Amino acid sequence: MKRVAVLTSGGDSPGMNAAIRAVVKTAYFYQIEVFGVLRGYEGLIQGTFEPLNLERVHNIIHRGGTILKSARSERFKTEEGRKQAYEHLLKHNIDAVIAVGGDGTYTGAKVFCEEFPEIAWIGLPGTIDNDLYGTDFTIGYDTAINTAMEAIDRIRDTADALNRLFIVEVMGRDAGFIALRSGIASGAEAVLIPESKADLPRLLRRLEQRAKNPEHAFIVVVAEGDEIGSSLALKQKLQYKYPRWDIRVVVLGHLQRGGAPTCADRVLASELGFAAVEALRKGIKNVAIGKVHKEIHYTPFEQAIKHHNDINPNLLRLLEILA
Repeated sequence: MKRVAVLTSGGDSPGMNAAIRAVVKTAYFYQIEVFGVLRGYEGLIQGTFEPLNLERVHNIIHRGGTILKSARSERFKTEEGRKQAYEHLLKHNIDAVIAVGGDGTYTGAKVFCEEFPEIAWIGLPGTIDNDLYGTDFTIGYDTAINTAMEAIDRIRDTADALNRLFIVEVMGRDAGFIALRSGIASGAEAVLIPESKADLPRLLRRLEQRAKNPEHAFIVVVAEGDEIGSSLALKQKLQYKYPRWDIRVVVLGHLQRGGAPTCADRVLASELGFAAVEALRKGIKNVAIGKVHKEIHYTPFEQAIKHHNDINPNLLRLLEILA
């Protein structure tokens, strides 16, 4: 193992820079050259490689986003695009690729491994959604839920001051991890997530309790993919039922992706970046690396793609009682 490439793909997540830093520093320790690929899989196709040294990754562990930039690549889904990427890897004498990203990143790596097995691949879970199989937590998730929690706390101040009902939409089109944890942490009165069948009548029953004391603030946290519909559609339904109530909607959106990573995300990203280089040195390849029960865990790409993390039913029960 003499040369390794590292890239970030798909949606950015806080902690990606910490992972890049750990890869470069660990590789440097073992005298392995590292090249950064700009703009993910699109950069592989275009051949935009740059050498990464200790100076390049100095003072980046605390920065959000990714110094390597990111992108979604339709061309990488084609045989022609992957062949161009392979040719650029050969041109730079790359032995292995470490890809930081989510499900789409893992899927691209799996297909590439099958077509060009001489290049080793390692996947690191970089996504705020926490929906990747093979790790308890993904890089960026802790930062995202803390960002959402802090935003909801601020919204509650206004809700309480003006007796308003707020619907707060958080990210999570296919997974409700952010909504569930930030909702519990902020004391939300209701949380709607894709994994749990939306029960509008039940929500209305809770609102009937609020109707008895309309001076109480009420917070509903909604994952953007909840089957009831968008937060604005939910507002329309509730406004029709309670026309006198002051109902407001706040969509946190990409606010949850940015910002400095938390301590937990910096440490996790550093551990996994280090583990990626160590795995390649041991001959381990074509796997996603995560942490399960505080231990480094290897999951074949095919398995990581087919499965997704499940919502903890105990948290759903906890929410039901505490709300």
